[in-house]
Amino acid sequence: MPDQSPAVEFHQVTKVFNLQAQKTFKEFLPAMLRGHQTAHRHTVLDNISFQVQKGESIGIIGPNGSGKSTILKLVAGVMSPTSGKVVVRGKVSPLIELGAGFHPELTGRENVYLNGSILGLTQSQIKEKIGSIIDFSEMAEFIDQPVKHYSSGMYMRLGFSIAVHVDPEILIIDEILAVGDASFQQKCFEKMEIFKKQGVTILYVSHSQPSVVSFCNRAIYLNHSQIIDQGAPPQVFETYQRDIASGQ
Repeated sequence: MPDQSPAVEFHQVTKVFNLQAQKTFKEFLPAMLRGHQTAHRHTVLDNISFQVQKGESIGIIGPNGSGKSTILKLVAGVMSPTSGKVVVRGKVSPLIELGAGFHPELTGRENVYLNGSILGLTQSQIKEKIGSIIDFSEMAEFIDQPVKHYSSGMYMRLGFSIAVHVDPEILIIDEILAVGDASFQQKCFEKMEIFKKQGVTILYVSHSQPSVVSFCNRAIYLNHSQIIDQGAPPQVFETYQRDIASGQ
């Protein structure tokens, strides 16, 4: 009998960041020498709980600073909750900070091997996939050039192409499809649709109502460190837009 456990579970999760009160080096240095550095606590997520079932596509929406990207980083395991528990069942491919593991002095090809290894692929798996990775990125002409010469769009193309060849069970996407030209964005969405049909669980952060409504079968609206609403994307966007109109 197949495992019916959720792909992702958040149990009463709180995430707090300690922010330095001194904002400039001129303010920070005297405070450090006096031993009077001050910090204030900023609660990004406050005791939130939700589940994502296997094969679901969830849109996460809300204003800037509401904790959307923090949720994705907690799922990816790049940060831990201050309190509460995050449970993830499945291999995660994070499309958050594409190319974060790239080395500027190495070529695109060498960085495919480096970044692929960081994302959990073996050298033999990368060797098997590298032709497809390069073809998808449309970067064949530049693949043997050091990535320090790449534009930000080229960087993102190659990073996206590597990440989607990891064969993920859980795909997390943070508003990165705004990069590149329209045809490449369309190709990215088509690849995401293929993953969706294959039963990959997808968490998608976006400000784009059309893309969330058309792509996701459920949405979660975050604001003021809380989940304000969740459910069918059109209904959740109605709540979000009502709050914007009322200045909340």
